[in-house]
Amino acid sequence: MTTTLLSTAGDLHARARAGRRAVVMTMGALHEGHATLIRTARTIAGPDGEVVVTVFVNPLQFGQGEDLDRYPRTLDADVELAGRSGADVVFAPAVDEVYPGGEPQVRITAGPMGERLEGSSRPGHFDGMLTVVAKLLHLTRPDVALYGQKDAQQLALIRRMVRDLNFGVEIVGVPTVREEDGLALSSRNRYLSAAERRTALALSGALFAGQDRHAAQEALRARAREVPATRARAEALSAIGESRAAADAHAVATAVPGGPAAVRAAARQVLDEAARLDPPLALDYLALVDPSDFTEIEDDFTGDAILAVAARVGATRLIDNVPLTFTSFGAAS
Repeated sequence: MTTTLLSTAGDLHARARAGRRAVVMTMGALHEGHATLIRTARTIAGPDGEVVVTVFVNPLQFGQGEDLDRYPRTLDADVELAGRSGADVVFAPAVDEVYPGGEPQVRITAGPMGERLEGSSRPGHFDGMLTVVAKLLHLTRPDVALYGQKDAQQLALIRRMVRDLNFGVEIVGVPTVREEDGLALSSRNRYLSAAERRTALALSGALFAGQDRHAAQEALRARAREVPATRARAEALSAIGESRAAADAHAVATAVPGGPAAVRAAARQVLDEAARLDPPLALDYLALVDPSDFTEIEDDFTGDAILAVAARVGATRLIDNVPLTFTSFGAAS
């Protein structure tokens, strides 16, 4: 399809609109993860709607010593990928179009959630992110805006801002897209050398280890709920490969380490091993949090959670996460 490149909000506002407008916000250097967002936006907007992809490297999101100057700018390739993926418009404004008076004196503040995890590691990052998202929502005037779940804390804060400040837009999260080896797609992956990339696989490896431990626990809990508190419980455990000595399914399912503690331990083991590699992985944080506020969950937590990790490999900082759901054991019948 023919994709129009625009650089001013006036030109974007002058376009005739019929159906829904769906917006995908990016900082450029587009990859298959962005393409998935754009294709999802195309489906949501429908044949009569419009998909707008923004390309803007926001200086407010970069702290002192971060990679603003070396962040890749690949606009021609971005327009091509966006068009192949279903975008009608690429909106690529200059800095003075988004911030016509220089750095804004009035900004969005992320609040307590924005001070945790990524916010603690990158002070002011989320204030800058929310400020530019708010401005781009006003400049593009969408009905729906889509963001990747790889940036889980960012997505949660955008949802909170839209709800708390009554933005008239629907926010849609799109699952993380991964390369074949499991590494989450990121524009920063191109900075990694071959050796650094091998080390970087520990991020997704740690998350998958925690996810597998969680799945095993939940499967055992589910099996225990199905089996009466009788001799059949021991037989059922034997049938799934457990020792007859572990005859009480309730005890096995709730044994320590278990639940969130076991998930954290499984993930951390992978990260500890990666810290001894050459080059080493330098862990920033490993967290198992409640997605409503990004505080650490307790061992008796039930409901949706996010297992998140951030680390540096060489000069490159990477983040990743997976969603998990913890169920209560409940009473055996």
